[in-house]
Amino acid sequence: MGKLIWRCGVSIFLLFWAIMGVFPRKSFAIDSIKAGESINGSNQILVSAQQKFELGIFNPKDSKFYYLGIWYRNISQTVVWVANRDNPVVNSSARLTLKGQSLVLQDESDAILWSSTSSEIVKEPVAQLLDNGNLVIRESGSENYVWQSFDYPSDTLLPGMKLGWDSKTGMNWKLTSWKSLNDPSSGDFTFGMDPDGLPQFETRSGNITTYRDAPWFGNRFSRSSVFREVAITSPQFNYNAEGAFFSYESTKNLTVRYALHAEGYFELLYWMDDANDWYSLSSFPGDTCDDYGSCGNFGLCTLSVAALCDCVYGYRPKLPDDWGKHSWSGGCVRRDNRTCENGEGFKRISNVKWPDSSGDLVNVDVSFHDCEAACLSNCSCLAYGIMELPTGGSGCITWFKKLVDIRIFPDYGQDIYVRLAASELNVTAKPSESESPKRKLIVVLSVSVASLISFLIFVACFIFWRRRRAEGNEVEAQEDEVELPLYDFRKIETATNYFSFSNKIGEGGFGPVYKGMLPCGQEIAVKRLAEDSSQGQTELRNEVLLISKLQHRNLVKLLGFCIHQQETLLVYEYMPNKSLDYFLFDDKKRTLLSWKKRLDIIIGIARGLLYLHRDSRLIIIHRDLKVSNILLDNEMNPKISDFGLARMFGEDQIMTRTKRVVGTYGYMSPEYAIDGYFSMKSDIFSFGVILLELVSGKKNRGFFHADHQLNLLGHAWKLWDEGNALELMDETLKDQFQNSEAQRCIQVGLLCVQENPDERPAMWSVLSMLESESMALSLPKQPGFYTERIISKTHNLPVEASCTTNKVTVTLLDGR
Repeated sequence: MGKLIWRCGVSIFLLFWAIMGVFPRKSFAIDSIKAGESINGSNQILVSAQQKFELGIFNPKDSKFYYLGIWYRNISQTVVWVANRDNPVVNSSARLTLKGQSLVLQDESDAILWSSTSSEIVKEPVAQLLDNGNLVIRESGSENYVWQSFDYPSDTLLPGMKLGWDSKTGMNWKLTSWKSLNDPSSGDFTFGMDPDGLPQFETRSGNITTYRDAPWFGNRFSRSSVFREVAITSPQFNYNAEGAFFSYESTKNLTVRYALHAEGYFELLYWMDDANDWYSLSSFPGDTCDDYGSCGNFGLCTLSVAALCDCVYGYRPKLPDDWGKHSWSGGCVRRDNRTCENGEGFKRISNVKWPDSSGDLVNVDVSFHDCEAACLSNCSCLAYGIMELPTGGSGCITWFKKLVDIRIFPDYGQDIYVRLAASELNVTAKPSESESPKRKLIVVLSVSVASLISFLIFVACFIFWRRRRAEGNEVEAQEDEVELPLYDFRKIETATNYFSFSNKIGEGGFGPVYKGMLPCGQEIAVKRLAEDSSQGQTELRNEVLLISKLQHRNLVKLLGFCIHQQETLLVYEYMPNKSLDYFLFDDKKRTLLSWKKRLDIIIGIARGLLYLHRDSRLIIIHRDLKVSNILLDNEMNPKISDFGLARMFGEDQIMTRTKRVVGTYGYMSPEYAIDGYFSMKSDIFSFGVILLELVSGKKNRGFFHADHQLNLLGHAWKLWDEGNALELMDETLKDQFQNSEAQRCIQVGLLCVQENPDERPAMWSVLSMLESESMALSLPKQPGFYTERIISKTHNLPVEASCTTNKVTVTLLDGR
């Protein structure tokens, strides 16, 4: 009997090990690790508390590479997140370690293949895999995450994840497809939000849009949207001045996910236990009309039995051979181009998917009639639409340039009002030839008298204004232009101790700046226009009109202004730590700028600039971005200041030119300094200079090196090209930074100062590159103003009479 029991025991033991030999041994099945702890890729994993997700090293079918990923525990291997997708492991012997507040993936030779990054300091960090599939790093005992995998999606959108952007944090959440079914590396397609215009999601292959979702407006998605509400999901959309993003939750306790496939289609799936498989609920693009712009500009796609192209009312096919086809190469053109004369109007087209709104103007709280009048008053306006707002009321969107990617949705489309010539509306555009001469004379006389009366009223108002100013009264700002209080001059005088020298805290092109204290105890900074200032009333008015409409934590706040007799004053919030150059270019004070603080300043400036370029009510080009115009508050947070030279752009404007080049040597882009062209990319160039100055602690202008005569940009490029980029780093930052983090900053700085404006990244892209180590960066080329300067043998200083680049000389700049 004893032998029988012994034999049974041995058999069970052998059977157990036989079974264990079939499956990988998971000897490490907890949901978190602490600082210094690791998991080994060959046989260890993290498992979420309720056994829903696993994290570990996996090997895709038919692949020789290994990846760190997250997948469902009880579903046939469906990977939802990959960390090192573009830097795989050649075998399974890799380990994931929590070092400080960063997770680090290393191979057997200790080479770093991937790491998480966070600027927050954590005393007792914990890395944990949650039951929603989110890998987080947090302080022990706290639910606040300093890093989470949900902020860096792969190809899958799980419940609770976000798609969209947030200018406050700099996040840009989007999906990137796998290369193929068994290759997790970054594929050809991305799915994310286009924030330029109405919020709308799109699939892109490189720079080409392949699918565009119906735009979101009101408090719901259109039924034509990929994110329309269905029985198994509860979609949510958040939209405000600082960003817009989509998220969703699963209903009915189902396992749900969105996925962007390697072929470029976006799919909603849920898991069916009975069938043991994923079931597709919807997939986009779903038909030929979903292909972006399949009918060309001003084309209209209709899907009945087959997809057919037609033209928007008032247009005809550009190429006659396009008739009868489901895809038009030429699109449509107007039948009558006289759309900026008397009699033109609008034709309503119902039940359509609105055209692509990228780059078009969106106004909120605008009535139907105001929207029509606004479009009619601009000859470039092609169409308008009215949208519901989440807060109630209506908004107005107007389209310019072109109408593209329109299709018919019979049951749940929107109305669009297309601008047409009078002939298309059966309205006479001009008086007929038979109209009596007497009536023409009456019209002419009426217009002349009205013009004369208007001119006389204008002259009278001007004289009255001048008299009031001569008497020393304050000038009242027009309510429709300026929304700022006027300060009493005597109150400002008292606050600044009568503009005493002891209260003076700086001076710029505008004039001196004084510290003041209002009776209520509020500290202020007062700019006083100097009589010999290189800037004057034009710059003052420009700054007041622009900055009064801007509100952002990284822009200095203009509290009010005062014009009294010959005095011109601007009143700002007081910045106790002065400007960035006060610290950065001082050998002793520079040590107060730690690497973390410099990163925070870089990110803060980038967010402020992104707000100016994209997120404010206006599109603002600063034109004089430099370290002395970056002010620091009591917590050393950066705020962009000095908008005297700023220019406002139209929604459809890309670049413009000025005859008067104003700015600061060392920060101006080549196209601006040489030809007077400026755009958002001019500010990007200036930002790149500031970034390189921050990491190096050196000025671009006046930079000196014993081995060459290059400026700071040229020196940075030389080190990068030689593979020694980290030699650029400020020596006071020794042992404060991670090499990969510093190298990324230098690379982003060089990308921003490229000679060709088109090769400089947009500000949202700059933020993404700075905050996401998983985002691939292009390689920089030789920067603009890569200058070999002439050195005076007498004084051993750079000659500042001219600045050369590519055999072009820049002289006589009206700068500072």
